[in-house]
Amino acid sequence: MDKGHVTNGLGLRVPPLNLMYLAAALEKASLSVKILDDDLYQVGFEKIASLASKIDPVVVGVTATTATIKNALKYVKAIKEILPNTLAVIGGSHPTFTPSGTLKAGDGLDVVVVGEGEETLTEVAEEYIKNGFNNFENVKGIVYRDNGKINATPPRPLIENLDGLSFPARHLVPFNEYKTSQSQAGGIITSRGCVFNCNYCSSSLIMGKKFRSRSAENVVDELEELVYKYGVRDIAFLDDIFMLNKRRARAVADEIKNRGLDISFVTSSRVDTVNQELLECLKSAGMSTLYCGIESGSQRVLDLMGKGITLKQSEDAIKAAKNVDINVLGSFMLGYPGETAQEMDQTIDFSIKLDPDYGQFSILTPFPGTPIYYELKQKGLLDTEDWSKYTVLDSVVNYEKLGLTKKLVERKLNKAYLKFYTRPKYLFKHRSMFKVLIGTLFKSYVIPKLNGGTPEGWYNSLQEEYS
Repeated sequence: MDKGHVTNGLGLRVPPLNLMYLAAALEKASLSVKILDDDLYQVGFEKIASLASKIDPVVVGVTATTATIKNALKYVKAIKEILPNTLAVIGGSHPTFTPSGTLKAGDGLDVVVVGEGEETLTEVAEEYIKNGFNNFENVKGIVYRDNGKINATPPRPLIENLDGLSFPARHLVPFNEYKTSQSQAGGIITSRGCVFNCNYCSSSLIMGKKFRSRSAENVVDELEELVYKYGVRDIAFLDDIFMLNKRRARAVADEIKNRGLDISFVTSSRVDTVNQELLECLKSAGMSTLYCGIESGSQRVLDLMGKGITLKQSEDAIKAAKNVDINVLGSFMLGYPGETAQEMDQTIDFSIKLDPDYGQFSILTPFPGTPIYYELKQKGLLDTEDWSKYTVLDSVVNYEKLGLTKKLVERKLNKAYLKFYTRPKYLFKHRSMFKVLIGTLFKSYVIPKLNGGTPEGWYNSLQEEYS
């Protein structure tokens, strides 16, 4: 599978919601902010550093996931070579769980923000503007350099009143230039925190195990801004579990209808928090698509994951969505430690049995901060800590010690996508996917053949799978 082509083909380039939240918090503190999003510009480290030098900022902030941490640190290094007196700050999921390692790996990096960043980054910026490096020990929730040493301050309490946060500073990005998919044209986060304990997920460790939510009125105020100011009517609620508090979910739906907003939106839910009555209420307010983490077609593997759901609950959730004519995007995971090749096939078959409108398949990726990461690291089962390979499409576990092989797991991923998306019945119903499949086939097979080369990616793996 050609990752870049599929990603671009599916239109997943979206405005940086995390940066816009941070920028809004800084603006609320009367600080001037600019956002340079190289996911959009695609101009590289040196050009972004040159653009930053023209702005001459006091503080530069960068965000990073595990897969992007190496590149993020290259941006920091390039900027600090031109602006040595600018404070360089980084945040995001990966730095949150590896703050000391991130500082050690980052030439010129000064501060790591751990966890939620709105209050912490604002305090860091204000403190640096007033006192330089002198008083960072008073800022909670950071790890920072101090004369060659690495110091950590006490954790920052989670933000209790989410209604008190400013709406994301969307005015700081060229909003209309993003080639977003229809379902992600306008992202919004209405709650934080997760009360569940899936072994492969770190969400509850970043945002806390307490479910914190915004009021229905505050949520719909932001929806009105998206509709009337930015002309966006396709919304994605990016909460981990939008439907956890059913009363609040209904209140949001009622408020949307009371204000007469004509929108279409996507929400996410665990399968065990879905019920048809709630879906009917949300559909009446504009809900079009439900995102569900189904993960496996084997109950034994679900139990290994600590998922806390049953196969029957997945079946019931998908059925409920179909009964009210809501599209479903089902997420499935392959290669969980202890899973057999036969159980991976069960998952693929289960995805076809459930027949969601869209299937998202990934390979178990033990991100730092997750329980499975620490378990595998302790047992010597991590094949690499080259973070650029932590993409959910590459295998980074030493499967050979688990009785499998990396190639087998990667072939199963390719098989899952092809078996799910190339069904004639599916293609007839979802004609829009045909263009993506043809584009991938052309780039991965036709062009290499015409150039006298070997077919790339998924096609080559498919030959191995069925040979």
